[in-house]
Amino acid sequence: MTLKERYRLTFEYFQESRPIPETELVYNDPFELIVATILSAQCTDKRVNMLTPALLEKYPDAESMAKADPSDIFEFIKSCSYPNSKARHLAGMARMLAGDFGGKVPSDPLLLQKLPGVGRKTANVVASVIFRKPVIAVDTHVFRVAERIGLTVNAKTPANAERQLTRNIPPEMRHKAHHWLILHGRYICQARKPLCNQCGLTAFCKYFRTIPVKMVKSS
Repeated sequence: MTLKERYRLTFEYFQESRPIPETELVYNDPFELIVATILSAQCTDKRVNMLTPALLEKYPDAESMAKADPSDIFEFIKSCSYPNSKARHLAGMARMLAGDFGGKVPSDPLLLQKLPGVGRKTANVVASVIFRKPVIAVDTHVFRVAERIGLTVNAKTPANAERQLTRNIPPEMRHKAHHWLILHGRYICQARKPLCNQCGLTAFCKYFRTIPVKMVKSS
């Protein structure tokens, strides 16, 4: 099977099984999404969605959050992972948005990466989800699933995986592809115990060929 055929079959399956993939983070505007995405690092979307309503009611935009001390923000997010650093990042991000960007979240991934707490993955999530930019955000799910299926080959880093995926996925499909891979990794191709008996990609999945049959039956 060629790499092109592997991509085609993978995304035909996703299109049939989940035709409208979307982020599970709850948001209403670009500012709410960037806040939620910063909080989602090493934290579940479910937990983030529990925290953001109260936080964003208190600080609904960059201007209001820019006036907050990190210790104030901490009180709203202390049940998520790394709350101290995330509180500092959110305060710094809001101040830069208010001071340098007129309170508006930029759509350019490179500009987004100038904001505190916003690395390449977070920038690509925001640019893809809210602005429909043709970029791929590679988190742990995307990295794992792409390698297991065989969409990437020996990708040692997320940056390398991103380059391979970008090279092989048409720009107009990248927004969907990002969510397809994340959701497949979250619910089917899980890290410790993938549910291969519920997956429609086993006919050509490279990882599936390496696991004992008894492990598949017990999953």
